[in-house]
Amino acid sequence: MKNILKFLLPLVSLLVFSCTNDSESDLLDPIPESVEEVGEDETVDDAITFSTDIQPIIASNCLGCHSNPPRNGAPFPLVSFQQVSSRSGAVLRTVSLQTGQPTAMPPSGRIPQASIDLINQWIEGGLIE
Repeated sequence: MKNILKFLLPLVSLLVFSCTNDSESDLLDPIPESVEEVGEDETVDDAITFSTDIQPIIASNCLGCHSNPPRNGAPFPLVSFQQVSSRSGAVLRTVSLQTGQPTAMPPSGRIPQASIDLINQWIEGGLIE
C-alpha cells in the first residue's frame, strides 16, 4: 500500500501542477466597449490604437521570439506598427487558437480572451496607429 501511495502521490501532484492557464474566465471576460453612445447623432470615440492598446499586448506576449531579428524560429518580427498591422489577420487567428493546437501562439499559453477581443476590435476599427 505504501508503494502505491509513493507512486500515486507524485503522479497526482504532477497532474495538478501541470495545468495551463487556460480557464473558463479567459473565455468569458467582457468585451470592452470602443464607442460610447452620447446622443442620437453624437458619439465619444475611445478608439483602440496600436501604440496604446495593442503594442503592450504584443510586447508582453510576442517579442520574446518575434523581435528584430526574430529568435527561436519565429519567421518574422512584430516590432513596429507596420509589421503587426500587415499581419494582423494572422496574429488574430494564431492567438485565438487554444493552447496545444497547431500554430497556436504564444507557445507558452493562450493570452486572455480580453486581449484577443481587443486585437479583434483594433482590426475591425481600422488598424489605428
